[in-house]
Amino acid sequence: MPDATKTQTEAVVDATAAPSAADGHKEQGKPRSLWGDAWFDLRHRPMFWISSILLLLLLVIAAFPGLFTGADPRNGDLTNHFLTKPDLGHFFQADWFGYDGQGRSIYARVIYGTRASILVGVGVTAAVTLVGGLLGMLAGYFGGWLDSVISRITDIFFGIPFLLGAMVVLNAFTDRKVYVVILALAFLGWTSICRVMRASVITAKQADYVTAARALGAGTPRILFRHVLPNALAPTIVVATIALGGYISAEATLSFLGLGLADPTISWGIDIAEGSQAIRDNPHALLFPAGMLSLTVFAFIMLGDAVRDALDPKLR
Repeated sequence: MPDATKTQTEAVVDATAAPSAADGHKEQGKPRSLWGDAWFDLRHRPMFWISSILLLLLLVIAAFPGLFTGADPRNGDLTNHFLTKPDLGHFFQADWFGYDGQGRSIYARVIYGTRASILVGVGVTAAVTLVGGLLGMLAGYFGGWLDSVISRITDIFFGIPFLLGAMVVLNAFTDRKVYVVILALAFLGWTSICRVMRASVITAKQADYVTAARALGAGTPRILFRHVLPNALAPTIVVATIALGGYISAEATLSFLGLGLADPTISWGIDIAEGSQAIRDNPHALLFPAGMLSLTVFAFIMLGDAVRDALDPKLR
C-alpha cells in the first residue's frame, strides 16, 4: 500500500508538473510572425549582409562626401586633363582615379555623384510606393467601379514606354533638378506597385481574420490598416526594393542622353556621357563612374533578392 500511495502521489506531481514543462517548451518554441520569421531568415543570409554593408557605405558617402575626399568636384584644372593618368597608389587623393576632360577629379565626382543617384532612387521609390500602394489597396479592397477605373488608368500608363515617357516629360523642363527627375520617374513608375498591391489585398481581404474583424464591427479604416495592409505589404516591399536600383539606372540613362540631371548637378550619368567620348584613349574616365553605378544597382538588386527569399516561404 505505501508503494501504491507513493506511486499515485508521484503520478499526481508529475501530471501537475508536466503542463509547466510543456508550457515552457511551447513558450520557447513560440511561432514567429511573418516579419519576425523574415528577419530571422535574413540574418543567416550572407547576401543580405554584403548588400546591407555596401548600401550603408553608399548612404554615408551620399550624406557626408567631404569625409571621403577633400577635392572640389567642380574645380577644373586643364593642366591635368586626360594626360594625368590614375594613380592607384594615392588612396582617396584627387588623382586616385585620374582626371576628366576638364581637369576635374574623377574620384571626387564619383563620390559627390552618389548623393544625386541615391536621392533619385529613394525619392522615386518612396513616391511610387505611396501612390501605387494606396491606389492598389483601394482597388483591391473595394472592387467594383473603383477597381475598374483604377485598373484602366493603370493600363493606360502601362502602355507608355517608361524611358521614352520620361524623356518626353523631362524635355518640357529647362531646369532639370533632382526633384524634377524624381517627379517625372514617379509619374510613370507607380503602375507595377499598384498591380502588386491590388493582387495582395484581394488575397488578404478573403482571409478569416478579416471576416472575423468585420463581424466584430471593425470599421473599414481599421480593417485596411490593421489587418489587410500588414499582410499585403510584403510583395510590395520586395518589388520596391528591386525597382530602386532600376530607378537609379534610369536616372543615369536619362542624364547620359542629356535629358536627366544637368550641370551644375553632379551625376554619374553625366560623367559617363563625357567619358564615353574618350573611351579609346582614356577609358578610366568612363570605367570609374560606370563601375560605381553598377555596384550601387547590384547592391540594391542583391538586397531585393534576399528580402524576396526571406518573405516567400516557398523559396526557403
